[in-house]
Amino acid sequence: MRIKILGCSGGIGGKFRTTSMLVDNDILIDAGTGLGDLSVDALVKIDHVFITHSHLDHVAFLPFLVDTVCWMRNKPLIVHSTAPTLQVLKDHLFNWKIWPDFSQIPDGENPFMIFSELRVGEPVKINDRTFTAVPANHVVPAVGYLVDSGKASFLFSGDTTTNDALWAVANRTENLKYLVIETAFANKERDIAIASKHLCPSMLAEELAKLTRKVEVFVTHLKPGEVTLTMSEIERDAARWKPRMLENGHEFHL
Repeated sequence: MRIKILGCSGGIGGKFRTTSMLVDNDILIDAGTGLGDLSVDALVKIDHVFITHSHLDHVAFLPFLVDTVCWMRNKPLIVHSTAPTLQVLKDHLFNWKIWPDFSQIPDGENPFMIFSELRVGEPVKINDRTFTAVPANHVVPAVGYLVDSGKASFLFSGDTTTNDALWAVANRTENLKYLVIETAFANKERDIAIASKHLCPSMLAEELAKLTRKVEVFVTHLKPGEVTLTMSEIERDAARWKPRMLENGHEFHL
């Protein structure tokens, strides 16, 4: 199994793209602006989208995806998330005002898009690849995802602040190889990080101290204007775990 990073920034500008990850050729985790760099041929192959939460940087290109490819596919795009997130997408995005409701086009019996509710902790298996929603602690209902190839696992925190439930998952996952965890703000903005339920480097170090497994750690969701500062603070505060900055085009093989 291959996971390719299409976008991993907390904002846009130049090379920066917001969160989206392509699993093999047919599954997305989140649908931020990084999705827009794929070719139409690549977009057509996507059958499933796992959404962490409803914030725009994680769902902005989902409407464009379904609108672009629906006419070229012979089966619906399946959008997976928890009930609260799916409800927000229905009420505030695919509502005929912001964007057409593709779960009702061409009609309710033969839609171009299906919403599929998932529950935290319940695995969803797609051709020997298992996706399990894990708890996140954010300002809106949110999850991360544990992705298991059968040989190794990849854990994505999603947007979260301090989150003991995440570490319970990490520490019991025997084949965990990679951890991708957010750090949205520099230390000088710790108060903002706390208020918005994100992490800063000092908080990241406090959280990583709860990790009992040896894994490769990658940091995502840095703000474009503070990448150098935030990474220097991460390398200082969390040096013990040797975290690396996630970048567009990075590939993980499990």
